[in-house]
Amino acid sequence: MPSPAPALPLLDPGLAGSRGGPRLIAVRRHDGALRQTAMHRHARGQLLGAYRGLLTVYAGDRQWVVPSSQAVWMPPGQAHGLRSHGPYAGYSAYLSPAACAGLPAAPCVLEASALLLAAVERASVWTAGEGDAAAPARRRIVELIRDEIRTLPQAGAALILPLDPRLQRLALALSDQPSDTRSLEDWAAAIGMAPRTLARRYLAETGLTVGAWRQRARLMRAQEMLAAGATVTTVALELGYDNVSAFIAMFKRELGTTPGRYSAPAG
Repeated sequence: MPSPAPALPLLDPGLAGSRGGPRLIAVRRHDGALRQTAMHRHARGQLLGAYRGLLTVYAGDRQWVVPSSQAVWMPPGQAHGLRSHGPYAGYSAYLSPAACAGLPAAPCVLEASALLLAAVERASVWTAGEGDAAAPARRRIVELIRDEIRTLPQAGAALILPLDPRLQRLALALSDQPSDTRSLEDWAAAIGMAPRTLARRYLAETGLTVGAWRQRARLMRAQEMLAAGATVTTVALELGYDNVSAFIAMFKRELGTTPGRYSAPAG
């Protein structure tokens, strides 16, 4: 699969970085190609999501794989980046710092509602040429979007990278090669740390055991590959499963659905 090319910003950096101006600026984009946005930050808070497929979203030392049923909230000033899996079709709503008052202070994944998506779509067609008569309706939609961000259920636990350089090396290796089935003892020897120390510190820094972290990394990679068009069998073998049934059982146990839901549409 080709690597996504760096993409043009969804919103002019000058507008994204502005503290004044409109309380909300919404945009939609259907690129027809893979999209990758390098780590960056701006003054406005940002709500972002996909209309179809999956996005991998990074925020500081956290990462999520986000389906189209979810949206991600980034508070003002938060470093973040993303890449799509398959042609990008998504949206973003940028809120001024003042409009972010009372919204989550940390990045989070939300269960996107039809009401939220409809409001963002309406806001995306606003133009600077509209007169003051449109202002009351705009204010109501801005407040609706703010209410949805504030009250929608949060979903999707982040996969946290440890801060210790040796543990981070292990975490990145597991992310790059989730099929690697080396034991805790083998990994401890590879990074120069006692097994018990590795286990204790990995759990303390990430909130997960090494095995559970690897399982979640596998799940994220599986979602990425399925969205890119790989077959369930290909994904299972790529992730180191001996048989497809074991992979399907893990996927359904963790996500409550079969891998087919995340597969790219045919054609």
